[in-house]
Amino acid sequence: MTTSEDPEPQAAFDATIARRDRIEPRDWMPDAYRKTLVRQIAQHAHSEIIGMQPEGAWIGSAPSLRRKAILLAKVQDEAGHGLYLYAACETLGVSRAELTDLLLAGRQKYSSIFNYPTPSYADVGTIGWLVDGAAICNQVPLCRTSYGPYGRAMIRICKEESFHQRQGYELLMTMMRGTEAQRAMVQESVNRFWWPVLMMFGPPDVQSPNSARSMAWGIKRNSNDELRQKFVDMTVPQADALGVTLPDPDLRWNEERGQHDFGEPDWEEFAAVVRGDGPCNAQRLRHRQAAHDDGAWVREAATAFAARAGAR
Repeated sequence: MTTSEDPEPQAAFDATIARRDRIEPRDWMPDAYRKTLVRQIAQHAHSEIIGMQPEGAWIGSAPSLRRKAILLAKVQDEAGHGLYLYAACETLGVSRAELTDLLLAGRQKYSSIFNYPTPSYADVGTIGWLVDGAAICNQVPLCRTSYGPYGRAMIRICKEESFHQRQGYELLMTMMRGTEAQRAMVQESVNRFWWPVLMMFGPPDVQSPNSARSMAWGIKRNSNDELRQKFVDMTVPQADALGVTLPDPDLRWNEERGQHDFGEPDWEEFAAVVRGDGPCNAQRLRHRQAAHDDGAWVREAATAFAARAGAR
C-alpha cells in the first residue's frame, strides 16, 4: 500500500493536479487530500438533507396547489442532491451510515444558513433566490473540481439549483406585485436572510483554515471572498428589479474596482452558529435524528432482503 511518503505516486498526483485533470477513486491520493474531500463532500451532502427542513415545513401551508407542487418537487430535488453527494463520498471509502452517525453526533457540520428559522411564507422565495443563488455561485466552480465523482455529481445538482433559484425569484416577484402586506413580507424576509447568506461562503480568506490547501489541490477553484463578491455583484441588480432593498448601508458601486463595496457580516454570529448555538441548530438535528430513527425498519428490511437475495 502506498503512502504520502512514496515519491512516484505523489509525483503522479501532483502532475494530475497541475494540469487541472481529474483524480479518480482508484488513483493514489494523499491522505490529507482524501480527508479534505470527505469533510467537504459530507458537509455538502448533510446540507442538502438538513436543508429540506426549512422549506419542507411550508409544503402543507403553501397558498395553492401549484405552489405546493413546486415546493414538493424542490424538496425532493434536495433529497436527490444529498444522495448524489453521499454516493460520491462513498467512493472515498466511507459509508453513508458512518457519515450520518458523524452528523448526528455533531462531529460533521452542514451549512450555517439552515440553522435560521423560516417563519414567513416569503422565506420560501427568499431561500430560492438568495440561498440557492449563493449555492450556485459556490457550486458551479465545483463542476471543475479535481475529484472526478464530486465534479460529475455537481453538474446535475447545479442545473437543478439554477431552476430553484429562478423559482424563488418568480415567487418573490409575484408577491412584490401583490398587496402592500405581501411586499412588506418579502422585504422583512430579505432583511433576515441577507447577512446569513453572505456568511454561507465561509469566513474571510485570512481566517479560513482550509481554503488555501483546497485551492492548491484544485478541490476549490475560488476563495471564499471571491465567491462572496461575485454573489453580491450578481444580486444587487436582481434586488433592484424586484424592488427590494438589501439591508446594508455600506452597499454601493465602486467605480474604481468595478465591483460593489459592502459591509462586514457578523463573524461572531457565524462562529456561534457553526459551534451549534444558532437559532435552530438543536431543532434541525433533533428532527434529523427522529427521521433517522423512524426509518430504521426500512434499513433493516432492505438489509434482510439483500442478505436473503445473496444467499439464493
